[in-house]
Amino acid sequence: MGDAGQHAADLSAAFERDVILEVRSSKMKTMPGLSIQTGIDKQIRHGRVPVSTLGLDEDEHDLIFHGGLDKAVHGYCSSHYPSWRKEFPDAAERFKPGAFGENLVTAHMNERNVCIGDIMSVGTDGLVLQVSLPRQPCFKLNHRFQLKNFAPNTYKLSRTGWYYRVLQPGSVQAGDEIRLQERRWPGWTIERVQEYLHRKQDDAKMNAALAQVTDMGDESRGAFQQRVAKLEAKRKREARGEQAEAETGPVAKWHKYKLVEKKPETPRIASLVFEALEQDPEVKEAAYGSHIRLRLPSGLLRSYSIVDGNANRFELGVALETPSRGGSVYLHQSIQPGDVIEAALPKADAKPQGTKSNHVFIVGGVGITAFLKLIEGYRGIHWNTVVHYGVRSRDDIPFRSRVDAIGGGDDDDKSLTVYDASAGERMDIAQIVAGLSWNSHLYVCGPPRMMDAARRAATAAGLKEEDMHFEAFAADTTGDPFEVEVVNRGNKMLQVGSDDTLLEVLRRELGPGQQDQDGEHRGAQIDSSCEVGNCGTCKITLKSGNVDHRGTALLDDEKQTSLLSCVSRGIGRIAIEI
Repeated sequence: MGDAGQHAADLSAAFERDVILEVRSSKMKTMPGLSIQTGIDKQIRHGRVPVSTLGLDEDEHDLIFHGGLDKAVHGYCSSHYPSWRKEFPDAAERFKPGAFGENLVTAHMNERNVCIGDIMSVGTDGLVLQVSLPRQPCFKLNHRFQLKNFAPNTYKLSRTGWYYRVLQPGSVQAGDEIRLQERRWPGWTIERVQEYLHRKQDDAKMNAALAQVTDMGDESRGAFQQRVAKLEAKRKREARGEQAEAETGPVAKWHKYKLVEKKPETPRIASLVFEALEQDPEVKEAAYGSHIRLRLPSGLLRSYSIVDGNANRFELGVALETPSRGGSVYLHQSIQPGDVIEAALPKADAKPQGTKSNHVFIVGGVGITAFLKLIEGYRGIHWNTVVHYGVRSRDDIPFRSRVDAIGGGDDDDKSLTVYDASAGERMDIAQIVAGLSWNSHLYVCGPPRMMDAARRAATAAGLKEEDMHFEAFAADTTGDPFEVEVVNRGNKMLQVGSDDTLLEVLRRELGPGQQDQDGEHRGAQIDSSCEVGNCGTCKITLKSGNVDHRGTALLDDEKQTSLLSCVSRGIGRIAIEI
């Protein structure tokens, strides 16, 4: 008997009927300590409760992630609560029926004896339900139980609960019997689906099998179908003798772009829209918080944040620096619509922090461009965001309508606070950071003084590296000269001057095609992306010596063995590997 067949035999008699202990529903409410609303706080309902194809009467959902035909009703097994209380004793009083936002509380049905596609009759009023999806946990569980990173425990232990779709409306009340009428997919319990949805995502055979489970809701089935498509695309590339970039490492590939629109956003900040000369019909929207690297005609490489678009067409917001390092003055004063430059593909450094309860942004001036798309994305999925924005004056706000929309256009909305320096308004960064609410993530982008102040405040507040993201749009790379020994390139010695970066010297001396005096080729691909210390692409191994670490891409423990070649500087003499 095959694996699925044995699974079916083991489970066929495991569950036939259970009793509904509680029926619960809730209106949307503001979560304690946040400004977002949720329907997770389900209260006990008494008497018969009507159930339509969209769920229980008077039950409300955040429709971004919950509700709809495939997520009409949520079920959860009460037997999980004693285990949670034992495993998380500091939060034991919070683990009680209803805490997971379930509509139906049962005694014996659980993720190990309930299968996708199971059809169940409920009570005596004709209600028929079908199991459609495992519940996908989100940060709201972390916040509800006041436990950081709690949510992943639910799918790792298969205690998420599951969703039903309503096949036949009716009504339900506590005490009703729920009976298994038909088991269509006996091999696919909720637990087994989660095994491949979360824990063994690379099993091609199981992904293909799950993509064919027609009674599974689109959210999960779509994930399996995407994996199958990705593996098929990889197979075709390999058949053509190609390799995915993820397998070979990032390689700089330059594409030609034409400037199609240029306009002032403020007296010192310009909007520039570029289009690829060769359009990719399958291109996706750039990830939130993406930047793109431009190669200017002078040979300068400069990275700028994408405020909208994708690899086919993207928009930048560029401030004219004083003094300019060469990039901003070219983009402001030289390039004109119709001119063509080269750019690499977009890349994201600011990764969405889905386990956090609150997302706090401290930004200054043109620094808003680094996070504007990310903030809009967070707000679009109802994540709690708070933006503190410092500007020279209100006339110096780029993309004004989009910035205003962060606060909903309401001056009393605390989601956005603008500090106008010309009006004497000052952002108290130390106070903001010290007052961060529980389980917050901090994002910072602005001029060096703002970045330094935020870093000091974060240290004073005891924030960990994983609780913050610093996005520099300029970097001081100058300093004292130093020597570099490249131990895996024949101990070659390099000299890095006061105005050079280690990255520039490595490319000049050891880039592809370079060779030693003895004729031995020792060239290497020296990769980079942002070149201001944000992304970590240019990280190299430090074998010995002291380093003046700059940039934000390295965690403290990484600084003992690595450095960012685009911004960090050696002290005296260092040894590295590339």
